[in-house]
Parts: sequence; C-alpha cells; structure tokens
Amino acid sequence: MDLHILDHRLRVTSISKNGLVNFTHPLIKLIFLRNRTRCKFFSLTETPENYTVVLDEEGFKELQPSEHLKVEGSIWLPLNVVSNGNASSSSQAVGVTKIAKSVIAPLAQQHVSVFMLSTYQTDFILVREKDLSVVVSTLEEEFNIYRELGGESEPVHCQDVSGCLQKNGKEAILPTVHPVLIPQNHFCVMSLDPDTLPSIATTLIDVLFYSSSPKEDTLSSANQDLDCIKFFSFSLIDGYISLVMDTEAQRQFPADLLFTSSSGELWRMVRIGGQPLGFDECGIVAQISQPLADSDISAYYISTFSFDHALVPEEDIVSVTDMLQHQRKEPATS
Repeated sequence: MDLHILDHRLRVTSISKNGLVNFTHPLIKLIFLRNRTRCKFFSLTETPENYTVVLDEEGFKELQPSEHLKVEGSIWLPLNVVSNGNASSSSQAVGVTKIAKSVIAPLAQQHVSVFMLSTYQTDFILVREKDLSVVVSTLEEEFNIYRELGGESEPVHCQDVSGCLQKNGKEAILPTVHPVLIPQNHFCVMSLDPDTLPSIATTLIDVLFYSSSPKEDTLSSANQDLDCIKFFSFSLIDGYISLVMDTEAQRQFPADLLFTSSSGELWRMVRIGGQPLGFDECGIVAQISQPLADSDISAYYISTFSFDHALVPEEDIVSVTDMLQHQRKEPATS
C-alpha cells in the first residue's frame, strides 16, 4: 500500500458559538466562492460546544484574530492511504477501520498524536509537522511513502526527512480510557457535485448559521446527553465535497442533489470524551478504532477541537456499545 503526505499545511481552529457572527463572511467565502480564495483544504464541523475549522494556510489567512477564535499551535500534515491506486478500494469494512492496524495503532505506540478526518471519499490522518520524522520511520516498513509537492509525488525515506528519528524505544503508555456517549440521532454520510453547491446554498447557510439560537442551545443542553446531539460537518477538499448530518437536517435538503453509497445506510455516533480531550494525548483514535477493526466494523471518524466522534453502521451499534462498555469496565473496588 502507498501512504501519501499531501501537499497541504493545515491549521486546526475553533470558533465559539456566540462568536460565529464574526466569521460568517470568511466562512461563506471559503464554502461557496472557491474562485475567490486559494484554499484547497477546508472542513467545518459543528458540535454542541463550538465550530471546528480545519483549513490550509491560504484559508487560514481569511480568519481574523479574535477572542472567539482558538488556534491549535501546530502545523498539521494530512496523510492518505491509497490501495491499488484507489483511496476507497475496499468493498469490505470502510473508513478508519481499514487503517486502524496499519497506521493508527503503530503511531499511537510511538506517542504520535493524530487528528482524524473521515470524509465520504477517503480518510485523512493529520499529524503534526514536527512528528513527520517519527511517522516516516514508523510506517516505512509497511508502506511506500510519497510526499506530494507541486502536483508531483516524490518517494520519501527516513533518511530524506530532516532530523529523522528512529522508532521510539519507550514503553507505550496506556491511554486514558475516556467515557463515551451514544446519542439517539441517525446520521448520513453524503457527497455533492461541487457544481450543484449553489443550488443548496440557502439551505446550507440556514443549517450552518441559523439552525438554532444560543437560547435554544442553552435550553436543550440539559437534555443533550439523553437525547440527540448537534453535529454537522462540511468538507471541501481538493474539489471534493463531503457532508455528515443527521436525518433531521437531511430532510431540509433536496433529495436528488445529495448522494450516498448505494446501500444508503444510516450511521450512529459514538462520541468520545467526558471533557475536552486536548491535542497531546496519544492513542484516543486507536482506542476506538482497534476493536472496531478487530470486529471488521466500518467506521468514519471525525476529530474536533474538543471531542472525537466515530460513526458506525446502525445495525452494529448494539455490538459496538457492548464492546465499548466491556472495554470500560473497571475491577470492582471494595
């Protein structure tokens, strides 16, 4: 298999809910006016806490400094696994499951923190630029590694990476086992022809920016854990659009424009973290993706600024719930 280090240098940011009004203009520009910006990698995910925006350096220039904008300090590089020349070649389990054992688990063992972004088309594994040497030395036995620069793919070996480190010899630290929440929403993972984006512009703006007022958010937060969760993700990456939304939001869009896999399956969410996870802890993605991979259960995985989210097929949610509850059982204390 091939592992590509894509030609994007990314920033991971968060916009507060009550500060969104300060960013509607640049966000609308990044989503709808592709010809007015050089941004090639853009992802916006709404959760109950905030909006996570992952974007390249050209897109980042559009966001003005603000007390409502938090920026993770690192530059992140997206990795993409390509099998047989096709990033989505497997007809078996899809999403993060395919790369759990070959990429995510080995990086966790080397104390490399990853930020996952699954889309309709493929899965991006974001790693800090400063960790690239460890990433290459860890994965080069398993993969042919290429770095994309200016439209060309160049092979990369450990000796080619500045300051390349050998594999971390330290004993792996057992990660914290975080609590999980399984909301009641049913989700769809979909795509859209970029040429038809103007046709859904008003609906998309309404869902992203006007779907609920801060007052409604406050009223509903008490019931959030027991009921449904606010989650909507839009990605526009290298010309491909990916959307993740629950069935209630989906009903607002024209059915003939959004397309999904032939099975049209629905997904349930596993939300990881009882409190904000932070960016330095390693092994969070592996903790969830490894047991799913062992059971050959498909999963999309979307990290956000505060929490992580795995989407699994609706028919597998009971077995996934049992699996995660078993993982979290602690020995009884006297």
